[in-house]
This record gives sequence, structure tokens and C-alpha cells, in this order.
Amino acid sequence: MTKIITAFTLFICSLLSAQTQFEQGMGKAFGLWKEGKNTEASAMFERIAGAEKTQWLPNYYVAMVNTTAAFSEKDKTKVDLLLTKAQDALDVEFIKDQNNAELYVLQALLYTAWVVQDPMTNAQKYSGKIMENYAKAKAIDPNNPRAVFGEADYQLGGAKWTGVDTKPLCAQVDKAVELFGTFKPATPFSPKWGLDRALESQKNCKK
Repeated sequence: MTKIITAFTLFICSLLSAQTQFEQGMGKAFGLWKEGKNTEASAMFERIAGAEKTQWLPNYYVAMVNTTAAFSEKDKTKVDLLLTKAQDALDVEFIKDQNNAELYVLQALLYTAWVVQDPMTNAQKYSGKIMENYAKAKAIDPNNPRAVFGEADYQLGGAKWTGVDTKPLCAQVDKAVELFGTFKPATPFSPKWGLDRALESQKNCKK
């Protein structure tokens, strides 16, 4: 009986240790990202993803770090490398789960980065895919604030060229801001970004 209890205790301790290692690793990766060390943060998230095959968040953040970095990168060769790395990480998670709204939101953002890099070439190529991914995200989770805002924000960004009526889009931005107010992340590391951009967009809508 003592051996069984000891074995069970060791099993529980190993679970707690593994959980702590995951949390510590994620915390360290976020710290690097916050310091602007994108390459190091991405590498750390990659290592965690390799060790934690059942966790979707490490690969999500590999994709997120590289996608957001691509928006401010001027060198097209570097943008290609960043977005390819981001896509590879996302693809791994899509194979595991096609019912995660956050993955579709990030896929739409990744396609948006391609458009920003070269609007003349990529807008026509990716705009339909961007809207399709936001639609998929909203179908899975209609109250996901990033999906609601992202869909409206992308259309607002092109409104000056498309001539689309911005009032319904601004109403969606208002809705997204409300949803951000009630959104509860599933874990401390779950996506919760987007409110700042939504508030900025809401402000622009009122000009």
C-alpha cells in the first residue's frame, strides 16, 4: 500500500512539475517578446511546442510573434521568412484542430500581413481568404471579439478604395469593444489581445 501511495505521489509531483515547466517556459517566452526580442521569443515558443505536443498555444504564439513582426519589417525577404515560419506553426495546429476560432483569426491576420507587404500584388489574392477565415472564426465563436473586430477592421482599412458603407462596420467595432469587456480567456496564456486596436478604430469611426 505504501508503495502505491508513493508511486501515486510521484506521479502527481511529475504532473505538477511538467505543468510548472510549461508555465515557466511560456512566461519566459512572453518576457522575451515584451522586451522586443522576437527571434528569441519565437525560438522559445518553438521549443515549448516541441515538448508540449498537446498544447496549441506555443505554436499559436510562434505564428503570432512572427506575423506581428512582419507588419513592421520593410525587407521583403525577411517578411517572407517571418510569414513562412508563422504559417508552418499554424499549419501544425490546424492539422490537430479545425474548430479553434483563434487559429482562424490569426490566419486572417497572417494573410493581412501579406497584403500590407505588397498591396498591389496581394490584396486581390488574399482579401477573400481573409474574410473567409474571419467568417469561420465567427461561425465557431460568434462572440470572439478578435474575430468580430478583425473582420470589420480589414474592411474599414480598404473602405477608401472599395467605397463600402462604413456605418455597419463601425457598429461591428462597437460590438467588438463590448465583447472585449466581457471576454474571459480560458487560461492565463490564452489570446486576449486586440482591445487597444479596437478602441483606436472606434475613435476613428467617430471622427
